[in-house]
Amino acid sequence: MTLTFAPDSPDAIPLHIVDGSGYKSWLAAQPQVIQNWLAATSFAPTTGKVELIPSTSGTPLCAVAGFGNKTSRARARFPLAAAAAVLPKGVYKLANPLPHAQLETECLGWLLAAYTFDRYATRTGALAQLVCPEGVNAAHVEAIANAEALTRDLINTPAADMGPAELEAASRALASEFDAKITVTTGEVLLTQNLPMIHTVGRAAAPHRAPRLIDIRWGDTGPTLTLVGKGVCFDTGGLNLKPGSSMGLMKKDMGGAATVLGLAQMIMALSLPVQLRVLLPSVENSVSADSYRPGDILTSRAGLTVEINNTDAEGRLVLADALSLASEENPDLLISMATLTGAARVAVGPDLAPYYCDDPSFTAALEAAAPQVSDPVWRMPFWTPYEKMIEPGIADLDNAPAGGFAGSITAALFLRRFAPEQRYVHFDVYGWNPTAAPARPKGGVGMGARAILAALPSALDL
Repeated sequence: MTLTFAPDSPDAIPLHIVDGSGYKSWLAAQPQVIQNWLAATSFAPTTGKVELIPSTSGTPLCAVAGFGNKTSRARARFPLAAAAAVLPKGVYKLANPLPHAQLETECLGWLLAAYTFDRYATRTGALAQLVCPEGVNAAHVEAIANAEALTRDLINTPAADMGPAELEAASRALASEFDAKITVTTGEVLLTQNLPMIHTVGRAAAPHRAPRLIDIRWGDTGPTLTLVGKGVCFDTGGLNLKPGSSMGLMKKDMGGAATVLGLAQMIMALSLPVQLRVLLPSVENSVSADSYRPGDILTSRAGLTVEINNTDAEGRLVLADALSLASEENPDLLISMATLTGAARVAVGPDLAPYYCDDPSFTAALEAAAPQVSDPVWRMPFWTPYEKMIEPGIADLDNAPAGGFAGSITAALFLRRFAPEQRYVHFDVYGWNPTAAPARPKGGVGMGARAILAALPSALDL
């Protein structure tokens, strides 16, 4: 689906946004018909509360939407979207400015409220359309909304229809849309191109779901930015098989790749002056006679050896080879995104995007940008004393340290070994919204991409 603003029209219904602190003074300034109607309906300006006020002819005179208070808005990431979800079908135009500064983000939430995943069943999102308010860059907001829709669609699609080949097809479609270059290294060719761990993790899958590395390049001027996304299209856990309860959501284990593709679409659609590279190691971690085994020792592209103590810690293996490849070009900024560890979910839950970064300029830019675009992030430590936990002795690295302590941190430290001398950032995202919220239906969701996008101009001096 395409998410867009409605064209301006004289028939657009005026929409008044009122919050708790300003409601009484606003109401006192309204015509008597509006005061009477809102009194009769016991309207209160709580988040998501709306009233459509009729004229004497029965057509809509205007609509009023509650905007809550500071506390309720902090709990609802897109409070205006709560109104969009319950307003009747029609075209609406803001009749008054919002009582806070995040107008563009609220407009984004309105567009995202219309998103629905309807590939397999008829479903509808919000039917109320919004005329883009004055002062908001419509093209900018629409570009971000549609990139987020791409991420959601990719994650929501079941693994039967979103394997490595289908992820490649989606990547090719995106590259074609923006005239980007794309190359894909598949199957046994991964070995000849020195991408051995991507091959090893994915070799047990059926031939039509063979492992591959997707490589997209766009832009020829400006600082170099490389995005690496974990594309494990389904994760059985390999021979260390996951229990069924843990396997149910593993269609989303390519959420890092989906988020990276969404971010790449934002960057290209908005013509950011960067030299962009996207690397997506795409595999299915399956079970067959050719599965890699616990106790195996793999040699990575970087030459580091890795002891396999759990085949269910596969994401860091495929990312390692892709990060090594990315590092060979020494980009100005290298970012990896992955649905990597359950430990990150235990630490921060499903809403926050935890990230690791030791570069103070990027961290400052990201921390300033994230709240402005309602895309929360949380910094985690590259805690160097834990390095010994990922060193098993029999090999250079251990892919699954025993004990269970600091699982997200040790995974990030593992990845950092393959990004030396880089301005490196790692996001350990969840990629799934377990409970429906305004503009964020239950299902696949992008995490951190909008915050990164907003931080890039400062971080890269664009």
